[in-house]
Amino acid sequence: MVLPNTLSVLLGLCALPAALGHSTCNPTPEVQDPPVKYGMILFRAFEPLDVFGPIQALFMLSRIRHLELALISETMDVVTTEPVVAAMNPMNSLVFPTLPPSHTLATAPKDLDVLIIPGGLGTRSPLINATIEYISKTYPNLQYLLTVCTGSVLAARAGLLDGRRATTNKASWSNNVIYGPKTKWIPHARWVVDGNIWTSSGISAGIDATLAFIEDAYGMANATYVANMMEYDRHTDPAWDPFADVFKPNMTGVLTRRWAV
Repeated sequence: MVLPNTLSVLLGLCALPAALGHSTCNPTPEVQDPPVKYGMILFRAFEPLDVFGPIQALFMLSRIRHLELALISETMDVVTTEPVVAAMNPMNSLVFPTLPPSHTLATAPKDLDVLIIPGGLGTRSPLINATIEYISKTYPNLQYLLTVCTGSVLAARAGLLDGRRATTNKASWSNNVIYGPKTKWIPHARWVVDGNIWTSSGISAGIDATLAFIEDAYGMANATYVANMMEYDRHTDPAWDPFADVFKPNMTGVLTRRWAV
């Protein structure tokens, strides 16, 4: 009896055909002291892809590097993407994925290397102060802080973007930048790096920013491996931002076109 290559099946086609000119199974030389322990902030009305996009990239990376991920919320209750206010759901829709946290703010690992802050309508909530305080207290011990979309609002509300360059979702630009009056907001950017803080533009930009971070922290070959395994055509230029042309944000925080997100 002929058995299939079980390992290849379990790894999900780890190696690309030789005809493509390279293999993705042994993607990188070692990078000294790369991050291992990640935390992802969760809160009510988070944006799904802001969370699941970076997690997917880390999941793929974890096939070839040891990584740990903590999903951190204020309580251990399942976290919903449903907004608190009915007015934010004008169609009375029922499309609200949920995610159970693995840790509370109090029980989260104290030795995180990277904290990721997603965006979503919940970033503007007046009921999220405990999360903002956690972000502020945790940041000094981190190697890196990453924000996706309006996650930059929470970083700004925590005072972490004062005097720094940052970007955010372009469709809701005017609603976001008011939270960071001391931030140097960049209106045309897919993502921005200032020191050890990475901020990305809206929603899908979090995937490109995460892959860029993986390239920076683990090497180009690892980032290429992850993007290939995701079958994702990544944008590698942080200045690539066609949505800035669509929504036309400017430095005053005024949009020439209104958009509900």
